[in-house]
Amino acid sequence: MQLKQFTYIYFIGIGGIGMSALARYFLLMNKQVHGYDKTLSEVTNALQDLGATVCFEDDKDLVENGLYNASNTLVIYTPAVPDTHQQLGFFRSQNFAVLKRSQILGLITKDTFCLAVSGTHGKTTTTSILGHLMKVANVNMTAFLGGITENYNSNLIVNGTEVSVVEADEFDRSFLTLYPDMACVTSMDADHLDIYNAKSALEDSFREFTKRLPENGKLFVRNGISLSGITYGINDGSDYQIKNLTIENGAYQFGIQTPSAYIDQLTLNLPGRHNLENALVAFAMAYEYGCDTVSLREGLATYRGVKRRFTYHIKRSDCVYIDDYAHHPEEIKAVHQAVRELYPNKKVMAVFQPHLYSRTKDFANEFAETLALFDALILLDIYPARELPIAGINSAWLFDKIAMANKQLLGKSELVEALRLSDATVFVSMGAGDIGNEVSSIKQTLSNAH
Repeated sequence: MQLKQFTYIYFIGIGGIGMSALARYFLLMNKQVHGYDKTLSEVTNALQDLGATVCFEDDKDLVENGLYNASNTLVIYTPAVPDTHQQLGFFRSQNFAVLKRSQILGLITKDTFCLAVSGTHGKTTTTSILGHLMKVANVNMTAFLGGITENYNSNLIVNGTEVSVVEADEFDRSFLTLYPDMACVTSMDADHLDIYNAKSALEDSFREFTKRLPENGKLFVRNGISLSGITYGINDGSDYQIKNLTIENGAYQFGIQTPSAYIDQLTLNLPGRHNLENALVAFAMAYEYGCDTVSLREGLATYRGVKRRFTYHIKRSDCVYIDDYAHHPEEIKAVHQAVRELYPNKKVMAVFQPHLYSRTKDFANEFAETLALFDALILLDIYPARELPIAGINSAWLFDKIAMANKQLLGKSELVEALRLSDATVFVSMGAGDIGNEVSSIKQTLSNAH
């Protein structure tokens, strides 16, 4: 299959972060981009502004009559869409080319030099740092991101088509469709157990992914992960390691020891040791690709982050509000470490919306332990995403497991009033569901109350 043979690209679930990046890519390739999404959003509005046509009704008539036929139309869908979707069913019944997003990325990476970022945590931030570094270094590349980068206000960084930078997503084993020339593994913590059933199966999938590298390919692994490759870490003797780390004016200052040289006077404005590691492996991959140190130094210093990854919405001496996508215990722990490092003597309130019944069930004890690290907690109802309820698994069940005095179990309608009454000075909202929709009202409430 050649992508150039298609005039129309139809996306089912076009508003998803990963899907919309592909939609932007095909618009830049001068394709006619159409698609469906369940709800109107900032993402779909932006796509329409760029020239895409988007519908919000699962109406078979919208695709059955008119423009589309099996010879001129490629259909791309997200696994989040149910098999009962009418438009998806029509395209399949009429023998259209119907492929998952990951399969399309596979086709793109097969024809480019591909740098792939994998891991259960840190993919989006690492990929966006790597894309930014290579853009600053003027590499002829396109980066497909799983979030909206602050530097470009987009989930796509474009500077050419010879090189691709992609997130290698372990969910439903999607990364096994990619053709990486360089790859990294940031973490292999247990996750997606609704798919894998056991951590060992997840780890086996990562090992299978690394085997997709060619003989001369390079694999970068965080020190301590049970894979053989170029290691990276913080002052731990890794092949690439951060040394001489200090904090000045809220930013990290450090040097990087590579296998062949020491590069000093580096700055990163993202908080948290996990982001230092993300920046380090992005630096290592760009350095091994051949980017010059002057560009890499500039790229790290000017990188501004990804929306909903430790995003500041209020940053005053009397009130701080941070929003983050954290939805796994290890991610929550990383957010907590960053907050405590920056605000060691402040009272910190966390607002958390659990994501998926299965993840809540599988990691209940770990969630309880990490959430109890904060000074105060508001726990919201579980966001089900693609799942049906599991008997006995709800936020009240998780709430009872959290050993802390200052905790509340609330509905979203009660959230802003509880925040208004809080005596905390640092607030953190976390979750991968629709809690992001509450950010503006939280910001307004805290701005007026403090």
